[in-house]
Amino acid sequence: MAEKITAFESRTVLLPVDNVDTDQIIPARFLKTISKEGLGDQLFYDWRYEADGTPKPDFVLNTEAAKGCAVLVAGDNFGCGSSREHAPWALTQFGFKAVISTSFADIFRNNSLKNGLLPVVVPKEVHEKLLATPSTVKVDLEKQTLTLEDGTAVEFPIDAFSRMCLLEGIDELGFILKHEDRIAAYEAQREITLDTRALA
Repeated sequence: MAEKITAFESRTVLLPVDNVDTDQIIPARFLKTISKEGLGDQLFYDWRYEADGTPKPDFVLNTEAAKGCAVLVAGDNFGCGSSREHAPWALTQFGFKAVISTSFADIFRNNSLKNGLLPVVVPKEVHEKLLATPSTVKVDLEKQTLTLEDGTAVEFPIDAFSRMCLLEGIDELGFILKHEDRIAAYEAQREITLDTRALA
């Protein structure tokens, strides 16, 4: 079960780069694992570390200011490229609950929603304001609003099913299991119906 996302406040981490693809988010050589554990250390690995594994001090995720931040403000078309659930896994394992951009690649957005990461789409003018300097923002999933440090509030889109799953901290399987009793009752009734037809 994933962590519930309702309303939270966080400082932002800025990554003003357009067209960040999933191989930059989590390089392909780290996709052999089926566990999420440790993927936060491999997030943006090739940008974040030297060839010998030494952290690059000037990369934003390696700074003191990034510690404890739950919101990444990224450039346009974030998460393009190949499909891999490891991308949102790495982001959530680092500690991010939301990524803000003007647009997301469809597959990345869907994978994020299924794995407890909220993709927040904002208008260009709001995006530019957020990229100007790190700030504190408030994310309210129930109201579907993002509130900036200056009090500006904007609504962001999300489909009703994904919103419900994130609010309750469940995935698609978890949603099905919530209705296990009803499914069992349906299957039992269906078996009786099939047996009755067979005897007719």
